[in-house]
Amino acid sequence: MNGTTLGVLAYILVQFAIGVVVSRVIRSESDYLVAGRRLGLGLAAFSIFATWFGAETCVGGAAKFHEHGISGGVTDPFGYALALFIMGFCFAGMLRHRGFTTLADLFRQRYSPGVERFAALIMAPTSIFWAAAQIRAFGQVMHATSDFSVTACITFAAGAVIIYTCVGGLLADVVTDFVQSLAIVVGLVALGVALFFAPGFELATAWRAVEPGRLNLFGGGESPWAKLDLWMMTICGSVVAQEIVARILGARTPSVARNATLAGGALYLVVGLIPAAIGLFGPQLAPGLADPEHLLPRLAEQHLPGILHVIFVGALVSAILSTVDSTLLAASALVSHNVVVSFRPAMSERGKLLAARLGVVFFGLVAYVLALGAETIFELVQQANGMGSAGILVVLVFGLFTRWGGVRTGAATLAVAFGTWATGTYLAGWETTYLISLAAALGTYLAGGWLERAKA
Repeated sequence: MNGTTLGVLAYILVQFAIGVVVSRVIRSESDYLVAGRRLGLGLAAFSIFATWFGAETCVGGAAKFHEHGISGGVTDPFGYALALFIMGFCFAGMLRHRGFTTLADLFRQRYSPGVERFAALIMAPTSIFWAAAQIRAFGQVMHATSDFSVTACITFAAGAVIIYTCVGGLLADVVTDFVQSLAIVVGLVALGVALFFAPGFELATAWRAVEPGRLNLFGGGESPWAKLDLWMMTICGSVVAQEIVARILGARTPSVARNATLAGGALYLVVGLIPAAIGLFGPQLAPGLADPEHLLPRLAEQHLPGILHVIFVGALVSAILSTVDSTLLAASALVSHNVVVSFRPAMSERGKLLAARLGVVFFGLVAYVLALGAETIFELVQQANGMGSAGILVVLVFGLFTRWGGVRTGAATLAVAFGTWATGTYLAGWETTYLISLAAALGTYLAGGWLERAKA
């Protein structure tokens, strides 16, 4: 077992210890799912940043910029950062003001318990697929830095994350997110300094060497409609993500929720530009590289000395863990609070807390099974990223800001959006499935609201 592996294991043990300590203050479902609504600006902002800054932002983001230039940044960092800014300016304060526990609570309050459960069951699978992908990524990182098999590393990763998330809930996630954020920032800044301030590297020369076509944000082989589809799926899917909403709902006040979301988005954009720049200058930094996914790990291994390399690997692990714990808690919150408790409203606080913790364990095991056997898990995640979120967004916007549309309109919109997405993804193979499902959802809601008013 080498020094890097020992360092990563020690880091994970620290995360587990934090979860155990934090668990002592958890007494209710609110403590577990929204951290007792006591998150300050700093913790909430760093947690929002760490939750969205996954391994795909580091390794995948650098690879996309290396392969496609600036147009590879449609999702990371530009799309996701824009989504956080939209969430901060338009939704965060209002959602926190309403005092929800999950996003699906709005659907119960504004529409009905049936619409609430339907929305929760649409949103939960995306979190499970994301958790599976991140657990798989963790196993691959550990396998690359140790003598253990991928299966053993995935098993260890799943076990560690399930235990400390189950024990500590959102508060443990937020505290560990703060530690993980520091590791991410230090690791990426160290690599950026080692590369861009290395003897012989001149930024002006490297910039001039970049092919002009790689500097076009809207370049690439896709059609303009396909690019717009990807932008909309990234932004709309992120705005309605329970992982981010949980941090917003856990903030002390609506203003803290709004400012933390904006600060998290700004931090995401700034830090995300580091792997983006490394990828853009990749042909000069690592000429002849066969696989763009190997760019960041290879450069880190070549240019970072021992302790800094351990910090960088720790940053990758941090990016993964901060996403996994959030996704498991999101799936559990939606199903336990909005489905299980919805059927048993008289359940005690102890019962609600137990249901939420059992949900983390169950969905963690499901994600583990998916991670073990799915070589195509990342394709599934890409598909799941748009799963029904068009309908969720349309119903959310009308439900939060207007009185247009009732129970039937809300349910019909969710069903039509999900059905349209499934048809375009699995049967028709449309190029712009998300845009079509978004248009279908909007049309359904407007028509349904008009019909309900006409019958009233």
